[in-house]
Amino acid sequence: MNTGLGKLLTVVVAAVACAGPVWAAESLRVAVMDQQNVIERSKAGTRALEELKAYSATRQKIINSDDQELKEMEQSLQDPNLSEQVKQERQGQFQAKIEAYQRRLADFNREIQQKQRETVAEYSKKVEDAARVVAQREGYVAILDKGNEAAVRIVIYNQPALDLTEQVVKEFDKQNK
Repeated sequence: MNTGLGKLLTVVVAAVACAGPVWAAESLRVAVMDQQNVIERSKAGTRALEELKAYSATRQKIINSDDQELKEMEQSLQDPNLSEQVKQERQGQFQAKIEAYQRRLADFNREIQQKQRETVAEYSKKVEDAARVVAQREGYVAILDKGNEAAVRIVIYNQPALDLTEQVVKEFDKQNK
């Protein structure tokens, strides 16, 4: 479950439980948004996603270069004119290169995953801040992340008029120029 969504649901439940008697006579205004959509459609979110892609692409180029070098080394081992001693030396070099390649690949994967986690955490907080401003301005007690086909869907149905994604995108862009 999205940690931002978990926090939001906890806040909604606590707010309703604590303020139940106060709001009993009033109707609670709750809206929905698609947090992923806010990030993908906002200018700052788009920039962050592009930076992540560039970060990954840079590492992928290095991996591709290493991969090509390994293929060339493997080809050279097939040379029938190599002496047994040279072949064994090259085999040792090839094995060392494979091990270094695997370590680099694992390191890059960890780096990319860490960068993704950091970006998600940072932008989830920024989306939360924008959603809070929209909720307060429009008089909503909560805005739930409705999710999408690629994410966990918490909200099964909502009236289209309750979807504040567009307003949150605009507020997000305003706050994150």
